[in-house]
Amino acid sequence: MTEQAEFIPLNIAVLTVSDTRTDADDTSGKVLVERLQKAGHRLAEKVIEPDDIYRIRATLSRWIADPQVQAVITTGGTGVTGRDGTPEAIEVLLDKQISGFGELFHVLSYVEIKTSSIQSRALAGVANGTYVFCLPGSSGACRTGWDKLIEAQLDHRTRPCNLVMLMPRLLER
Repeated sequence: MTEQAEFIPLNIAVLTVSDTRTDADDTSGKVLVERLQKAGHRLAEKVIEPDDIYRIRATLSRWIADPQVQAVITTGGTGVTGRDGTPEAIEVLLDKQISGFGELFHVLSYVEIKTSSIQSRALAGVANGTYVFCLPGSSGACRTGWDKLIEAQLDHRTRPCNLVMLMPRLLER
């Protein structure tokens, strides 16, 4: 899966979407931060925003406008309740969706939680040359998303291809 080559660390921002979480009890955000740093990436910033589409958009817009932030991972707000609005907040900012991410996430999640996986609206895409991944708010979903999808795709050594090797071409017009 990977070849022996020098690792290219990325600057990754983490957004937890929750009306109730704080830094003290944000287990999903902590899982993502720990995993991305263990993989060798750098944490650009970590923020907690309430389930408010405009605050989510504002934070994400700031990150995708910053050329130093190469990827964003969100956790939370992907369910189907009235307050869940992360996909609606983010989809309008994406230049391109990576539909296979949500599809594959559901397959992997089904193995772990069976039909409960349909309650997630995980998605990914590209916005202004920045990769954006939206995961459910459970720490288990964050582990699945990072361990089985995101980590390998954000490692340029992954073959036959990965998202990092496409980064120089993301802003082509």
